[in-house]
Amino acid sequence: MDASSSVPLELWLPDLARFDNTHPVRSLLRKADHPSAGAKGYLAGLASHFVVPGGLPAGALTRQLMAGDAEGVSWLCADPAWVQPDLNGARLLACGQMQLDMDEALAFAKPLKPVFGDAGMILEVSSPDHWHVRLPAGAPTPALAAPEQALGEDLYEHLPEGADGRRWRVLLNEVQVLLHQHPRNAERRTLGLPPINSLWLWGGGTLPSHVRTTLKGVVGNDVLLGALAKRAGIAIVERTPQAVAAASAGWLVDLQDLPVDDIAANWWPGMQALALKQPLLLSFASGERLLHRPWHRWRFWRGSPR
Repeated sequence: MDASSSVPLELWLPDLARFDNTHPVRSLLRKADHPSAGAKGYLAGLASHFVVPGGLPAGALTRQLMAGDAEGVSWLCADPAWVQPDLNGARLLACGQMQLDMDEALAFAKPLKPVFGDAGMILEVSSPDHWHVRLPAGAPTPALAAPEQALGEDLYEHLPEGADGRRWRVLLNEVQVLLHQHPRNAERRTLGLPPINSLWLWGGGTLPSHVRTTLKGVVGNDVLLGALAKRAGIAIVERTPQAVAAASAGWLVDLQDLPVDDIAANWWPGMQALALKQPLLLSFASGERLLHRPWHRWRFWRGSPR
């Protein structure tokens, strides 16, 4: 089959508005076709590629990827977070990717483990940036918002309400008090790093029996993307310029978490080479999708910046 008529290779990119008119990616966009819009946001983007029975239990999926012990148990993600108090409550400013090493993560987690233990739960540090909570058998799974839904907003608006919700609000308050007092935060402030003063609990549920996808493989470093790919039985390759250059039809290349300047400096050459030999579906986190085929480079009348 000719490459120009095959299933495209999909590149998952940040919001389109972040790419100004001088960005090299725009040279592809000006000559590309415009299929229908796609999913907006990280979780919706994942859901558009992977079918998971009963929702998206991010905690169980990522714990299984990291530790292999998630079967038959309910899990929550418990990501280290930075919360900023304000007049009306507290806002979630950062979650995950908090520049922790394992020694530091274990030090922060140490005083929290008894708090979760008293509630019948087990706090596990699966990696410096990805922690998990093992729920007791038969415990209901709380409905907690994903980080992308809560970032920048009052975190208490995203906690469950009612009697069960009160339990989680009390637990979170205890966690925040202990982390606020933790001496490691003074060290982080001297280094210009944000404090670890909360955990964000989300993605509850049990490991799904199966995950379906039409993708052949994925290139990326995102933990949940990797967990879904592994559960679906497809290849997952660490993101490197070489891996991107080798990606082929039916694969997804995840670049959506990268700064656009980084894409221009380090990833554009590989993208440009791919565009010369196979169809590319450029899917932006903001929902826009553009299809570029190799022969589109001859569309000179579309080449002027706008």
